[in-house]
Amino acid sequence: MVSSVELAAMRRAIIVSASGLGATSPNPAVGCVILDAEGRIVGEGYHLRKGAAHAEVNALAAAGSRAVGGTAVVTLEPCNHEGLMPACHQALLDAKVARVLIAVLDPTSRGEGGAARLRQAGIDVETHVLEKEALTVLGLWHASLSKKRPLLHLLVQTDAAGDALAPAALAEIELRRPGHDLVIAPDGSVEEGRAGVHGRGFHVPASPLPDEPRAVIAALAEAGARTVLVVGPSKLGEQLLSEDLVDRLTLLLPVPEPSQAATDAPPPLPDGFALFQVTRAGEQLIVSAERH
Repeated sequence: MVSSVELAAMRRAIIVSASGLGATSPNPAVGCVILDAEGRIVGEGYHLRKGAAHAEVNALAAAGSRAVGGTAVVTLEPCNHEGLMPACHQALLDAKVARVLIAVLDPTSRGEGGAARLRQAGIDVETHVLEKEALTVLGLWHASLSKKRPLLHLLVQTDAAGDALAPAALAEIELRRPGHDLVIAPDGSVEEGRAGVHGRGFHVPASPLPDEPRAVIAALAEAGARTVLVVGPSKLGEQLLSEDLVDRLTLLLPVPEPSQAATDAPPPLPDGFALFQVTRAGEQLIVSAERH
């Protein structure tokens, strides 16, 4: 049974985990909250970048001895192997926590997962706690693993009134940029969404990118990217759409006249996409869609 205090702590861990978005790839963005034996928050932390301490280690460092007999609330199953950092399940055992709550099980676990190792050591473990909510942060990483490629978000200004991006388009790009590992401009240049924040196992691919879209995907994957923002209109954006390689689509459309002939209406979404948000910014409509 998961208490209301523990659920609140998991939601806090999910919120904290988003601090690592756009910096942790190829690793996931993970958050952790430590409750003491009385259920009070005594530490929290998140994963900053590959090669740096994991969320559990940062949260335990903040909690210190107050973690003894307490509960670790973590958005992703603690790792069970040693890589650049020690295994997180062992850090929890060393801290002498009594209970661990996990939102999402780790599909990259090698052999037995961290949850199994913790249970074998006598720790009370609950899994799938607010899993759907945790996937609001971990979902893109998780989907990237399933697809075996980075997820691509194509943002296109469809107003043909000129080459310059409208203020609403520029604002939308700046809003989306920090949550993506890489941004590809209409001219094909590539840069980090957040400059200089990634750690080991990540690099910005060399420009120019290949001409063939699947070769582009391979170069982005080899760079360690999990999420990529492609700004259009561009030849690459059109190619990725035609090859069904775009996962999320944002269209910036001019606000139409109050009364407009149907033949003048903008084209519908490409096949395979469904709307999930439509809003207005200035004189532009921002249309967001995801692939079915």
